Amino acid sequence: MPLAKRSTLVILAAGMGSRYGGVKQIDAIGPNGEAIIDYSIYDALRAGFTDLCLVIRAEIEEAVREFFDGKFPKSVPVSYAVQSLEDIPAGFDHLPERKKPWGTAHAVYAARHSVTTPFAVINADDFYGRDSYVQLHRHLTSIDPVSTEYAMVGFRLEDTLSPHGTVSRGICTTNDAGYLETIVERTKIERVGNRVQDVQPEGVTELQLADITSMNMFGFTPQVFFQIGSYFEQFLTERGDDPKAEFYIPSLITRMINDERGRMKVLPTRSRWFGMTYRDDRPAVQTEIRGFIEKGEYPRKLWG
Repeated sequence: MPLAKRSTLVILAAGMGSRYGGVKQIDAIGPNGEAIIDYSIYDALRAGFTDLCLVIRAEIEEAVREFFDGKFPKSVPVSYAVQSLEDIPAGFDHLPERKKPWGTAHAVYAARHSVTTPFAVINADDFYGRDSYVQLHRHLTSIDPVSTEYAMVGFRLEDTLSPHGTVSRGICTTNDAGYLETIVERTKIERVGNRVQDVQPEGVTELQLADITSMNMFGFTPQVFFQIGSYFEQFLTERGDDPKAEFYIPSLITRMINDERGRMKVLPTRSRWFGMTYRDDRPAVQTEIRGFIEKGEYPRKLWG
């Protein structure tokens, strides 16, 4: 298959699930031990994605590899990229008190040695729905594989909240042509009655239920790896002495747009999103998956 027709699903699975309390990336929620990530991969392959790359951390590498060993069709190449705290540009170092890698943009950067095609980025513990993958695959296979015409899938904020605690979301604005103008990471969003707020020590920001929301579902070409490298150096120069600083994808995209080094088409979807931020989310996720199976949207056994 020509390179331009191949596309990769990059799955960010390096988080340790501190709020969840375990390796939630492979926590069984389906009737045959399937995790959310299984349904994401199944939807992506149905939509036309051809390759898989899992970004993981060394601490969970063995468990993740064992979970996926021999699961997928042999025609689907699977690679693993380890996100490491030490993976930083020459000339930089990290503080001894820093204990974890540098955030989601750094996780994407970790895939640079494994991914050579246009690619989608998703979180391992989020369910995005089949339509999201169809739209993103259509975009990625319609552009020049060396372009900076990127994309993201946009969800409604009200459809992305958890009843069990606060959540972090990228709140977006677009221009009249449907391209992203701003994306702001709100890290402590909660719903209070009919109101949605981001509650921070410095104050409260009121949000709208219909706000376009990024759930870390993006489409890039390999050109983005060069851009991440450049912006990562800027990040380390500005914030490398903060042991808790995070190099988020939204921050990367904002700088890229402001510097006119790329643009991002927002692809609205009606797909239902849900995820497992907290362990209390697990029963609701199991119920959702069971409902999809009963409707015939997924087979009872995904693989084999």
